[in-house]
Amino acid sequence: MITLYGFSPSGNCWKAAQILRFTGRNYRWVEIDPNRGGTRTADFMAMNPFGKIPVVELDDAVILRESNAIMAHFAEGTAWLPPPGLARTRVMEWLFFEQYNHEPYIAVARNIISFLRTGAENSERLAHCRAGGERALDVMERRLVASEWLTESGPTIADLALFAYTHVADEGGFDLGRWPSVLSWVARVRALPGLVPLR
Repeated sequence: MITLYGFSPSGNCWKAAQILRFTGRNYRWVEIDPNRGGTRTADFMAMNPFGKIPVVELDDAVILRESNAIMAHFAEGTAWLPPPGLARTRVMEWLFFEQYNHEPYIAVARNIISFLRTGAENSERLAHCRAGGERALDVMERRLVASEWLTESGPTIADLALFAYTHVADEGGFDLGRWPSVLSWVARVRALPGLVPLR
């Protein structure tokens, strides 16, 4: 049995769970709260010295780390990840974009506002997150004005990666009404058969 160590509200952990659902794999969920030190215990650090969730333990005890790498691993050989070549490279571009230009702003703002509830004392950091998150959503909007999906391959793990925190961006103070093509795309992703959103 695959074991997924994650935090239920986390978009990164959602990605791992969703690709397991989409590819028909059974898994056991172990709840780990990073805001309460759950990723800093000796047992957890032995699995992931970076102290981050999600972590997947395969039935042969192999450990997988990093949400987008986990998605790519389980999507291999399915329509969620094109075969090696330009189409796959386009998916990878969006995966790197998500981790470097989207998640550090939208997910961090969401954690500060909705989970840590420390918005007042983090106003400067939130302003930085807002600016970065708006830039990321602008990039997505420009792409999605002209295309239903982030790549020409139809729905892929690129769409799952960006959906994870975009569909709950309001919890970080972002009004998606400013990005109508992004909002329409969120509805398309949400309507995919078998998709279970965070909320």
